[in-house]
Parts: sequence; C-alpha cells; structure tokens
Amino acid sequence: MPPSLRIEQQTGQRHDLSADALNTTEWRRALEEIYHGRNIFSFTSGQGIPLHDQELWVVGRGIVQLNTLHACGDEVLVGLALPSMPFGLSFTTLDPYVAIALTDVALIRFTIAEIEQSPQLTASIYRHLKRRLQQTETLLSLVSNRRVEERLKQMLLLLQREIGHPVPGGVKISLRLTHQHLANAISSTRVTVTRALGQLQEEGWLWIDKDRQIIVSDPGATSGQLYRPTPVG
Repeated sequence: MPPSLRIEQQTGQRHDLSADALNTTEWRRALEEIYHGRNIFSFTSGQGIPLHDQELWVVGRGIVQLNTLHACGDEVLVGLALPSMPFGLSFTTLDPYVAIALTDVALIRFTIAEIEQSPQLTASIYRHLKRRLQQTETLLSLVSNRRVEERLKQMLLLLQREIGHPVPGGVKISLRLTHQHLANAISSTRVTVTRALGQLQEEGWLWIDKDRQIIVSDPGATSGQLYRPTPVG
C-alpha cells in the first residue's frame, strides 16, 4: 500500500496510512481497505474542489472550507471539513455550495454506490456527519450574537477545539487564518475583525506567535458555551 497518504487526527497530528501505524478504528480500517490502489487527490490552499452529485470526498489531510453565497454576493462559511470528515453535494441542499482548500489538502474520492455497498463505511460516514451537524449548529448560534467580539471568541474556541493543540500558556490554532477568513465565518467585516482581534490581544485573551498563528490563552474560560464534539475514532 502506498505510504504517501497520512490521515490526521483531530489534534493535527499525522499518522501513516499503513498496517503498523494506522489507528485500529473502524473508520481508518475502512479507509485502508478502500484506499488500496486508489488515487489521492491533492489541492493547494485556495484551490476550488469540484463537487458532483454522485460522489463525495473524505479528507485525508488538511482542512476544506465549505461556503455558500448570498444573493448580494457575500460569502458565508457553513462548515469546515477536517481530517476523516466527508463532504459533498449529497449532504446539502444549498445552491451554490462551494468547497475550497483552506490549507493544502489530500482527499479520497468515493461514489455514493461504493458507500452504499459498505455497511462499515456507511456507519462511519454517519458518525462524522453527526460531528459536522454539531459544528454547523455552533456556527449558527454564534452568528446570532450581536457582539462581534463575542462571535469572534466563539469561533476561535470552536477552532481550538477542532484543530488546536496545547502549547505553553494556551492552545494554538494550527492554521494561518486571515482576518477576511474570520470575517466571513462570523458574518462581519475584515476591518471590524481586525479591531476585535486587537482588543482581545490587549485583554490577554489571545496572542499571535511568530508563525502568525493564533494562540488562545485561556480557552477554558468560556468553552462551556460551545458544544463538545462527539468523540470519533
């Protein structure tokens, strides 16, 4: 089996997709079985990912941003597909529905027929879709908050739970986010988000490291307001 694909854990750590390194979870076992001899599709950060009715993608490495557009042309974040998560047109009624590589990504493509023929994959897809639903509910709830600073906090807490890893003094969000990315995610403007980030830095709630990545200094302070994702293998 080719050793090039790595399936990342939710913490951002990576694991070789091979018999001696692969976690013995149902999902990763299923991916290992199906992956043999299949193509891995790579997309660079910012690149659009083609979506087709009878196909879905599973993220092997990286993060995919899922968006829709308002009639006025404003882009709206509706989800983030993280390692092991599926996404595709079969899971949405939104039109347009756009998938963009937020980081460099490696994806595996399946047809709906392949999923339907594998009870193991079907069950695993369901578990990860449940996590996506919880994520979407959180995005909806944070947008309803009138205060931009609070919306931004909630978004950063969501990200640190999904892709953060502990560092001295806090939790680092392992993704270089632009102010525009954050503005789109919380239905605000880049200027307003820049101002709010500055305020949160002054308060000591977060800081920016030398790699321009955000570190949430006290994630436990308000994390109870967010969902706790259902553990998945």
